[in-house]
Amino acid sequence: MKAFLYGLFLHFKLDFRNRDILVTYYVVPIVFFFFMGGIFSSINPVMKTTLTGSMIVFAVTMGSALGTPLPLIEHYGSDIHMAFQVGGIPNWVEVVYNFLSGFAHLLIVSIIISVFAPISFGAGHPASRVTFAVGLVIFISTSVLLGCLFGLLVRSTAKLTLLSQVVYLPSVLLTGIMFPASMLPAIFEKISMVLPATWGFKALTSPRFDVSLLWPMLLMSAIFIIAIFWRLKRIQKQEN
Repeated sequence: MKAFLYGLFLHFKLDFRNRDILVTYYVVPIVFFFFMGGIFSSINPVMKTTLTGSMIVFAVTMGSALGTPLPLIEHYGSDIHMAFQVGGIPNWVEVVYNFLSGFAHLLIVSIIISVFAPISFGAGHPASRVTFAVGLVIFISTSVLLGCLFGLLVRSTAKLTLLSQVVYLPSVLLTGIMFPASMLPAIFEKISMVLPATWGFKALTSPRFDVSLLWPMLLMSAIFIIAIFWRLKRIQKQEN
């Protein structure tokens, strides 16, 4: 157990030394929050009620889609993975490290946004703190699982950029964090239902605890976990 915790701590620490990960997890989301938060709250004061949720969804989606896959791409395409194999360390260990580290980073960013949104822009506090907390944990978990799956599916950052945009751009444009989803054509609203960001935004801004907003993300998480194990088995077979 001590070895596992040390490996997790080392992974978390190395993430801070990776410039690309640091930018996608912290720098861009926080700069976007302070820049766009002021614009949103000035143009449409009504958006103050959902500003915290909107900025968190943006930060988590960006971090998980563009940052979370990077350590896995670097690991499985380097000599470090060979060293893990020689040492008898299972393939899934690095995925677990990456998931827990990514979850921790995105939770920290979400807390920063939650604290500074009311102070900086007069954003409203969550109507239901329980729904907000539970929704946040499930949303981050689902998003990071998807990021881990991306990291196992591709072996280069160029391919990751293309794949991540399939989730990142629709999550920003179709989920209601930039403008009300009701303004979109019906077909786009239906498409947005398959995105974790849509349900995450609904859960973070819901006035009451509603399980119907959580189970879609739990279902997505289960699908992503199954896909991750399938991909790990494929990697194992290729190596043997």
